[in-house]
Amino acid sequence: MKKISIIGAGRVGETTALVIAQRCLCREVTLLDVREGAAAGAALDIMQAAAFFGFDTHVNGGSDPALIAGSDLVIVTAGSPRKPGMSRSDVLDINRAVVDGIVDQVLEFTPDALLLIVTNPVDVLTWHAWKRSGWDKSRVFGQAGVLDAARMAHFLARETGRSIKDIHTMVIGGHGDTMVPLLRHSSVHGVSAASLLDHAASTRIIEKTRNGGGEVLTLKKDSSAYNAPAAATATMVDAICHDRKRVLSCVSVLQGEYRQSDITAGVPVILGRNGIEQVIELSLDETEQAGFQRSLDSIRADLKLA
Repeated sequence: MKKISIIGAGRVGETTALVIAQRCLCREVTLLDVREGAAAGAALDIMQAAAFFGFDTHVNGGSDPALIAGSDLVIVTAGSPRKPGMSRSDVLDINRAVVDGIVDQVLEFTPDALLLIVTNPVDVLTWHAWKRSGWDKSRVFGQAGVLDAARMAHFLARETGRSIKDIHTMVIGGHGDTMVPLLRHSSVHGVSAASLLDHAASTRIIEKTRNGGGEVLTLKKDSSAYNAPAAATATMVDAICHDRKRVLSCVSVLQGEYRQSDITAGVPVILGRNGIEQVIELSLDETEQAGFQRSLDSIRADLKLA
């Protein structure tokens, strides 16, 4: 991939740019931010670390939207972050206006790009970005399930004492309190995670996964999470730019899958060079299906508010 643009040079955007540069996932990274000097300063700081990490990716930054021209992929991290006591839905009105303006810039300056939404509430904003762009659903998607699955893997490793390298997890639904961690579809070196845990341990992992971001926010007080979200975003970028056809849980537009239409939610997909190439429909038992439906109902409620 030649060029990736990241709109929003806050902590998530800046850290994402650094990880992408470190992994040499493209030739050029552009950081864009409305704050004069913020993106340029972040880009310069990253470039001054190139000698330590050994990357040749060029990182630049500025406030002129024209800088994103020619991008293969645009990542949206701009918006108002959560503060302690706030839900992701609480920042909906502010961040919808931000994302609407960004989509207009993408349509003007780089209409052939893929669009990856990270800004919260990501499920609702991905839907709005897709509607506003008018693009095929494969080109507009959100980051959430990859991050939630990583958090779940961390808690599963702590609970079982097993290496996180052997753990694979799956989380579907909305990126919030109603997300659905699927222990039955998660494994430790091929062994179903559900078979390794008693009811109390399973409950702890599910609740900790759902509150993973909120716990970070509560502890830090003045900042939401950014290291894990940046790493999750870079994992999606890696799948796209190397056309890996990876199965990852992403916020995707559903048009008949899971018997749902005109809604976005986290589901497993095949992610490659063209974006979302296929939505994978998991077999859900009665409890999992009920949880997924509750999560979808919560997303629909936010869509009506927006």
